[in-house]
Amino acid sequence: MSDGKKQKGFTLWFTGLSGSGKSTISERVALRLQRKGLQVEVLDGDIVRTHLSKGLGFTREDRDENIKRVGFVCQLLTRHGVISIASVISPYREARDHNRKLIGNFVEVYTRCPIEVCAKRDIKGLYQKAAAGEIKGFTGVDDPYEPPLNAEVVCHTDTESVEESVELVIKKLEELGFIS
Repeated sequence: MSDGKKQKGFTLWFTGLSGSGKSTISERVALRLQRKGLQVEVLDGDIVRTHLSKGLGFTREDRDENIKRVGFVCQLLTRHGVISIASVISPYREARDHNRKLIGNFVEVYTRCPIEVCAKRDIKGLYQKAAAGEIKGFTGVDDPYEPPLNAEVVCHTDTESVEESVELVIKKLEELGFIS
């Protein structure tokens, strides 16, 4: 930060169905924050699964373990004044609530989008494979997604533009005193 003050660490936790816009919005938010001279680290679900959580499957236990690992990394970064942005489906409330308690400075962003819209956006064809029974335990199809009950930000990504969603997040961060 250019004014000599220590940056306040916090975690922005993006949750939502596959294809709901988590990665797109979180990347744009990260860019906006970096342009303000802030230190930001993005932990995207696909990248985390490749490196940090390699070998974990998609049982409830493995999904929870994956989310707890991401939460642990976010907690370390947050404690050291870095803005952590996690963009992970994180389908279960209990695991997200665990991370909220662990991290403290935690802002939940729910990228709310009807499953039909997510399926239309799906460039990997995962929804189609899940519907055909080729993928078992796919979140939102044959495994539950538990929407947040009290997310600080709800982005309606089927009706808002990416920029409108980004603006909602930035305004909430200002309102909460995490950024100026």
